[in-house]
Amino acid sequence: MLDISKRSFGTTPGGKAYLYTLRAGPDFSVQITNYGGIIVALETPDRDGQLADIVLGFEDLDNYVAKHPHFGALVGRYGNRIAQGAFTLDGKEYTLATNDGPNHLHGGVHGFDKVLWHADSLRTDDAVGLKLTHISPDGDEGYPGNLACRVTYWVTADKTLAIEYEAQTDAPTHVNLTNHSYFNLAGHDARKILDHLLTIPADFFVPVDETMIPTGELAPLADTPFDFREPHLIGEHIDDDHPQLLYGVGYDHTFVVDPDDQGELRLAARVSEPTTGRVLEVWSTEPGVQLYTGNFLDGTVTGKNRRIYKYRHGFCLETQHFPDTPNQPDFPSTLLQPEEVFHSRTEFRFSSE
Repeated sequence: MLDISKRSFGTTPGGKAYLYTLRAGPDFSVQITNYGGIIVALETPDRDGQLADIVLGFEDLDNYVAKHPHFGALVGRYGNRIAQGAFTLDGKEYTLATNDGPNHLHGGVHGFDKVLWHADSLRTDDAVGLKLTHISPDGDEGYPGNLACRVTYWVTADKTLAIEYEAQTDAPTHVNLTNHSYFNLAGHDARKILDHLLTIPADFFVPVDETMIPTGELAPLADTPFDFREPHLIGEHIDDDHPQLLYGVGYDHTFVVDPDDQGELRLAARVSEPTTGRVLEVWSTEPGVQLYTGNFLDGTVTGKNRRIYKYRHGFCLETQHFPDTPNQPDFPSTLLQPEEVFHSRTEFRFSSE
């Protein structure tokens, strides 16, 4: 049973927003709004067939329009941080918003998570999709070039949510698109995520300074709390006395999945939750994945079903290029030229064991 439906989700300053439900059978569905391309809900079964919504978020549009920690959001033009809100391109310096201390974060004050995207429903033999399009004008949040973006969410019968990102520009610019969903495989209204079992097949991570900007090196994971090459509980070493964990108040770091950036779909992370048996595998063409463990959820946000989201109640696995790449010449490039097409694909594959 592949189906996509649409209902009103409220009104923004830019116009009406809608909530789309993409259903792939009776036990797998995803709700997405064209406001910010936000994943509002994702229902998948546990080992006993019991459904639960496993992404943190809100039931109403107003809370998404207000300030929130990027629950479920489509992030751009540039996911993650850019040092001092500035970069130089072809000899010209571009100034961006500094909305994270001294740095630029997740596209700025009015990033893609605050855009009302144009939406079209799609259908194939084995999937339903939602195509979102938007043109970010030259100078938007300080970035050069008119950037035409297309992001397509696909929901398939094998319990996969795939996201395809595409972009074209009429002037050189930097692009780093991602999704910022917070997961809790026990259910969005469950306990902390510290007992989730995590594997990340990476040999290096991107260390940062005290403002969370990369130092420029790729550090080996061996003999550090960042070594998830074999499965470990998220909480096993999260409070170790390690300077990188102190900077991030936990994990808030990019793991190097593909150091050569070959653009091939490969496993970026695997997470399982022991009490429900739910499993999430993240596959991506991106060279990195940012692990964030909800370190700044502080109990001040009330989400769906009046659940108060507290410290470390959700984790993010944001597939992306590395932070501050416009200022880091040794990192895989995020520069997009007018003659090129940016393309990236990430798949969230769900199962149980």
